[in-house]
Amino acid sequence: MSPSPDKRKSGNPATQADIDLTVKQQREQKRQDKLAEYQKQIARRKRSKLVWWVVGSTAALAVVAVVVASFALAPAPAPSYQAGNTTGREIEGVETFQNRSDHVQGAVTYEQTPPAGGPHNPYWLNCGVYTEPQQNENAVHSLEHGAIWITYDPERVDADGIAALEAVMPSSYAILSPYPGMDTPVAVSAWNHQLKVDDPADPRIAEFFTEYWRSQNAPEPNAACSGAIDGPGRA
Repeated sequence: MSPSPDKRKSGNPATQADIDLTVKQQREQKRQDKLAEYQKQIARRKRSKLVWWVVGSTAALAVVAVVVASFALAPAPAPSYQAGNTTGREIEGVETFQNRSDHVQGAVTYEQTPPAGGPHNPYWLNCGVYTEPQQNENAVHSLEHGAIWITYDPERVDADGIAALEAVMPSSYAILSPYPGMDTPVAVSAWNHQLKVDDPADPRIAEFFTEYWRSQNAPEPNAACSGAIDGPGRA
């Protein structure tokens, strides 16, 4: 009688390898497999957290950059002057005049260039920034209301100079416009007062505003500087 075949033998090498493992070895192999899978999961989680950390950090940096840029690119606030702050202090270079304040029709020949007061049109020029020359008669009426008129020779004041002039302007009761043919690069006029300077960044311009802006010595210091005439080139 021939011997019975060995039940733990197999012609398949892979199957035979499994058969050869003891129960303890099989358990150890399963434990190692689970440990390896667990380590893979941990690695995937770490990679996922890293990706989200990078994405979150990038987004946060982008938000910070936008906020910083908004502050950096935002226009500077208009300077603030106190209305009626006339103290009588002397500012070097300021000239003082005596001008009439009656309303007239038609063109007026003024004693000052640009004018710093005198007869003027019944309608004032709305305060603001203009890129074209304005009618004297309307701008002088604005001076009567306490506004300050900054004029510049466009042949001698460049874009940086214009920006420097705009930087000293308050948000109201101020006019900026070109005035070709002046005998100075920049003139700053209030009613019966005028300062002429060569440099648009001259600190006396701000001093002039401090002293004469909405001066109570203007004929109509509390009248409006809007609601009338918008001249050409209103910015």
